[in-house]
Amino acid sequence: MAKTKILLKARLIVEDQGKILLLKQTKGQGGKYTLIGGTVEDYEFAKKALIRESFEESGLVIEKQNLHLVHTLHKKKKVATRIVLYFKASRWEGEPKPGEPNKFKAVAWYPVDNLPKGMSDTVRHVLKHYRRGSRYSEMLVGGQVIK
Repeated sequence: MAKTKILLKARLIVEDQGKILLLKQTKGQGGKYTLIGGTVEDYEFAKKALIRESFEESGLVIEKQNLHLVHTLHKKKKVATRIVLYFKASRWEGEPKPGEPNKFKAVAWYPVDNLPKGMSDTVRHVLKHYRRGSRYSEMLVGGQVIK
């Protein structure tokens, strides 16, 4: 039996006055709208990774005490499993701007009730569960959701 690789990721939900902050990927990265975040490196804890990713990807400065866990996604692929921790920022500093130009071409606020087309299935899934107050969800590759 093949061993499943488990990846730990952290993502950030930045919400302000009924709007949510999304990054627009470059075409080479898929061209989807996504949330700030990425892989938690072996030398990091999740909050530290998210603080780093937030600054690199959007220019926002966030302190550890202002990150609150709001959702956990268990996502299965054929040979990999991802555990994604979604944190909400209660405070941040700076104006969002796209960082990492090879990955992102824009960053903008979108009304939570009118999110853009072109969001990844995963982001759409998580935001739906987050808005319902659900703290945990599961997803199979291809968008199949386990309820």
